[in-house]
Amino acid sequence: MKIKYILPLFALAVIGLNACKSTTPGPTGANGTNGTAGANGATGAAGAVGPGGPQGVAGATGAVGATGPAGATGATGADGATGATGATGATGATGATGADGASTNIANYLFTNKSVYLAGSTRFMVPAITQAIVDKGIILVYFRNTGVSTSWFALPYSETGNTLNLQAYGIGYIDLKANFTATGLDIRVVVVPGTSLTPLMLHNPGLNLNNYSQVAAAVGIN
Repeated sequence: MKIKYILPLFALAVIGLNACKSTTPGPTGANGTNGTAGANGATGAAGAVGPGGPQGVAGATGAVGATGPAGATGATGADGATGATGATGATGATGATGADGASTNIANYLFTNKSVYLAGSTRFMVPAITQAIVDKGIILVYFRNTGVSTSWFALPYSETGNTLNLQAYGIGYIDLKANFTATGLDIRVVVVPGTSLTPLMLHNPGLNLNNYSQVAAAVGIN
């Protein structure tokens, strides 16, 4: 029975306390001391790469730098393929035949330290004189004093009353006729075929057949 009375009294006491409580707040208390910082947490996994940003505006072109030193020569490359054959060009004009071409068949003979005689004629054997030479070729004869003169005189020769001429010629020989007797003569015989005469004169305009030096140069005689 006592419990029944205690409960109503407790309820009245609570009500009374609430009725006596003030509504005005009290002064702010002092700040408390900061607590100790906690340990760093573990680094998280890297996130996915984000999309690339738009391309920036191109910068101005810089000044050209100085030329660097030449590099080492590279290895020779492989030969390229052979190109196609070009079209054949037009045929050029035919050139003139050289002096050697004209003198190919010209023969010459040298007889040294020979004599000629007043009586009769003096014969010299010249194998290059063929029937074709007799018919269409020409024979040039020159002489000089052996070991005394380097100048050649053409036949026919005449000086201070002395004469020396090509009297005759035939297959394989020539005959010289003098109006004096002389020893110690060099005789030079040049045999020109008829087929070589025209080219010889064409390729050597103004050639003087009586001038042995010119003839020798034209036909290639040393």
